[in-house]
Amino acid sequence: MEQSRRPATVDQLAPLDGSAPKGAQLRAALEQLMEGLGPGALLPSERVLAERFGIARMTVRRELDRLCADGLAYRVERQGTFVAERRIVQTDALSSFSEDILARGMTPGGYVIEQAVVEAPDAVAAALERPPGLPVVLIHRVRTADGVPLAVEWVYLPADDFPLLERAALDDRSLYRLLRQRYGVSFGEATQRASAVVLSAEEARLLETDAGAPAFLFRRVTRRANGRVIESARSLYRGDRYEIDMRQHPR
Repeated sequence: MEQSRRPATVDQLAPLDGSAPKGAQLRAALEQLMEGLGPGALLPSERVLAERFGIARMTVRRELDRLCADGLAYRVERQGTFVAERRIVQTDALSSFSEDILARGMTPGGYVIEQAVVEAPDAVAAALERPPGLPVVLIHRVRTADGVPLAVEWVYLPADDFPLLERAALDDRSLYRLLRQRYGVSFGEATQRASAVVLSAEEARLLETDAGAPAFLFRRVTRRANGRVIESARSLYRGDRYEIDMRQHPR
């Protein structure tokens, strides 16, 4: 369901009291408000928040800055502050599919199902830290290892950053290598979360396995070296053909 792009209301939130510093109370109130909103929701303006809680706009701005710094919200110039996707940081370096498969001694490949400029769903826009509805390039592919389907992926990239990417030949080709070579991308940090799921009939058909078979679902956000978000991706990997190799370092 598409979320409303109007600012969220603060009417249901209780006014601040003297039990704690105003900034801390405002932070708690904002987190409570955001808890009921989905990614991409527009938060009330600084003026609305200041008037509602009877505090200085400087205090409001400071707490919104903290939310953005903590990755819970993000700003879009002249549009406002939006609820961000929650991110879970994986400490290991994240490699591309092609690099991962090559490292395992296999040959990466695949084919494109859909490659087009589309309107970003609100959750995707939030992950990309851009305004809802922006044009994005969707790349929907099946990825193979030694010719065997291993993963299905949906990758979204800001269309303005990558002109004509929707026309690039990506069958059996690394997207990351193309971004480096054609667009001069320098990759920085990536964050990723994983969960165990079962495959639908259509997903199983694409992966040439049985419906209801176990799979890993990965959600990834990748940034440039300067911190700007470059990609929001979702990938399904066959549970019987893929394993997660993680390393932890004592602290």
